[in-house]
Amino acid sequence: MMTLSPTVVRVPASGLSKISRQNSRSATTLKSTVSHFARSPDSRLSNRLNKNVSLSFSRKSTLRPFASIADKNAAHSENVVASAQAAFDFQNAIKKVAMVAVAVATVTAAGPASAATGIVAADTAWVLTSTALVLFMTIPGLSAFYAGLVKRSNTLSVLMQCFAITCLMTVLWFSVGYSLCFSTVGMVEGAKGLHAFIGGLDKSFLSGITMASVQGTIPEALWALFQMTFAIITPALMVGSFVERMKFSAVMWYVFLWSFVVYFPACHMVWGGAGGYFADMGVIDFAGGIVVHITAGIGALVAAMMCGPRKENEMACSNLVLTTLGTGMLWVGWFGFNGGSAVSAGSEAAFACLATQISAATAAIVWLAQDIMERGKTSLLGICTGSIAGLAAVTPAAGSVGPLGALLIGACSGVICRVFSTTVKEKFGYDDSLDVFGVHGVGGFLGTILLGVFGNPMFGGFLTTSIVAQTSIQTFAAVTTAAYTAVASYLCLKVVGVITGGIRVPEEGEDLGLDEWCHGEICYGPAVPSMSSMEIDAMMGGGTATA
Repeated sequence: MMTLSPTVVRVPASGLSKISRQNSRSATTLKSTVSHFARSPDSRLSNRLNKNVSLSFSRKSTLRPFASIADKNAAHSENVVASAQAAFDFQNAIKKVAMVAVAVATVTAAGPASAATGIVAADTAWVLTSTALVLFMTIPGLSAFYAGLVKRSNTLSVLMQCFAITCLMTVLWFSVGYSLCFSTVGMVEGAKGLHAFIGGLDKSFLSGITMASVQGTIPEALWALFQMTFAIITPALMVGSFVERMKFSAVMWYVFLWSFVVYFPACHMVWGGAGGYFADMGVIDFAGGIVVHITAGIGALVAAMMCGPRKENEMACSNLVLTTLGTGMLWVGWFGFNGGSAVSAGSEAAFACLATQISAATAAIVWLAQDIMERGKTSLLGICTGSIAGLAAVTPAAGSVGPLGALLIGACSGVICRVFSTTVKEKFGYDDSLDVFGVHGVGGFLGTILLGVFGNPMFGGFLTTSIVAQTSIQTFAAVTTAAYTAVASYLCLKVVGVITGGIRVPEEGEDLGLDEWCHGEICYGPAVPSMSSMEIDAMMGGGTATA
């Protein structure tokens, strides 16, 4: 039983008059007793609830029990007090139910968030989905895309390298990668100390991340997992530049060293938060134009040049069906790559996905048109490559440009990436086998700079800084990252060469194919010679084959 509070509960006069007509003495006693009862004054919500509850006393159906009690027990005032106490208890019960309802309504309006943790279920669900999509981009998306573009004797080597990199980067990220990228220890906004370029080790092995740890509106464990998929695909992209000639051991050592020297610092400087070198400058990289595509593109170019060209320096596509399927997987996965980088299920994610689709489609059409003008024929490989160029170029700008800006970025990438993948590569003679630099490196560089232009409101973009100011910042970051990555990648490969006794397989290994040389396996079995029906009959004992 609840106790009474020594203030006043208001009972409408209309309600009292109905009781009075039945028993004036009981009504007088009830009014006198109720005048000592209280309503809770703790909030404006309870005041409104009390008003509503008071008004409800005017309903005849509600007051009838009290009138009946007053008629039968008029001589016993204690029964009237009990009735008033029951009314007070009823009022408080209604108050509690209403407060719960208001709380539920408030949570529903703001999204299903936990008051204690700040986690929003919708955002968490979207980033979980995006995490799976980005991982799907590497295995099997990128793996299939590359595998279809190499000779049959090297198909398994590409699949193996992408799969092994996924495993290696997972372990590295869990152990120290996440900490080196996202630790904020020692970071001071505007300062240029060590921690402006690389994080600390306080989050090694995900130390301190619990069920209650939050990053924005999602669990920190999910944030770490989502960012891990970016750390996986970035070095995997480089595989396409040195296929068919680089030792498997050299690939793995290169990825290992390169991650510490290039990827982790780049990620921290751009995405590490206030106190990061590029973050303090106002550099915008929505989903990885700098962190992913420029670093991977330059690292791939340096590796291709140090490995030297293949004996047969030409693209020998063994399975364009596999490449087309891989392209589709990459395209769909890019919705998680760009849309998931909004880290929320809202309009920013929607616009990022919209920009992704428009840019990819535009670049593919532009590339296709150039194929027709140059060769008089359309090319499946060309339209697949063009779409990837558009996806790479819009990646840094997906959160800054509107539909028109995405279309213009896609058109520019369809032209410029094609020039670097054909004309420039042929002129300088480097064997960027699957155009990692021409598509990802140039595309990421282009998008990083153009977002300063097409992100302006005059093109339907969302930036508030001037075109000149933002473009200058973006250009500085892109050029600086490219230059640093080139030097760091060169040094990493020199070290790898010492560790592995050279980064390239011997000539006989290249002739045999990396599938057998490195892994002792083959993707396709030997072809079965065709036989005539007479030869089949003879083999089955049904006749004698003739010459």
